[in-house]
Amino acid sequence: MTSAASRPVRVGAQLAPQHAEYATIRDAVAQVEAMGTDVAFNWDHFFPLSGDRNGLHFESWTILAAWAEQTSTIELGALVNCNSYRNPDLQADMARTIDHISGGRFIFGTGSGWFERDYDEYGYDFGTVGTRLDSLAENLPRIEARWARLNPPPTRKIPVLIGGGGEKKTLRIVAQHADIWHSFSSPEVLEHKLGVLAGWCDTVGRDPAEIEISTELRGRSVEEADQLYDLGARLFTLGLSGPHYKLDRLTDWLAWRDDKNRV
Repeated sequence: MTSAASRPVRVGAQLAPQHAEYATIRDAVAQVEAMGTDVAFNWDHFFPLSGDRNGLHFESWTILAAWAEQTSTIELGALVNCNSYRNPDLQADMARTIDHISGGRFIFGTGSGWFERDYDEYGYDFGTVGTRLDSLAENLPRIEARWARLNPPPTRKIPVLIGGGGEKKTLRIVAQHADIWHSFSSPEVLEHKLGVLAGWCDTVGRDPAEIEISTELRGRSVEEADQLYDLGARLFTLGLSGPHYKLDRLTDWLAWRDDKNRV
């Protein structure tokens, strides 16, 4: 059985598709891959989340298909896809297709959605936090069932990454479906939430060691990252934004990854 102790540390780069021309985004993912980064993520929104809220912005899934063709070694996915924006069977088919384009490097990152402007401007029902989480819980079995019926099938079991930390619904969904759980928590909060996740895993009959723990690096010190590592986190992602994707900090974190993996 895989456990945190046996998993290598991985470092991801989330290239937010905002405030940059696509050529700049394309060049950034090429640089990130050449540096030896493990995963390239984008995000699934329709408008910038910082800076000029009407600035340049591109769509997530079409970018991921382009990255899948452009790259050859790095894994890729959204951190995270918004479940509300696309029919679940369509999501499954899109994920399977990008899985084939990439030769088995696609990660299906997903969540319930939260950015109200996306919903309002694109005509989706915003609902409530509860209804959006209920929809995610209902759709994941449909996505998994569609993967089993597609011809050709996915090249591998597509890893499912779920983002969020709600203790009553989200972590139960994580226990049921996730291969990777992305938490935004501090070390103190993560320690508590890992206990909650273990409880949900016990409820659904799952070994929590099967779930890789993921977190973000932006704004964190090395000391804090070390604490998250000690708690079992193994996928660490640095968020980067246009118009210029400054990769100096990513170099530092890749060196930190390599030090951890030499232990």
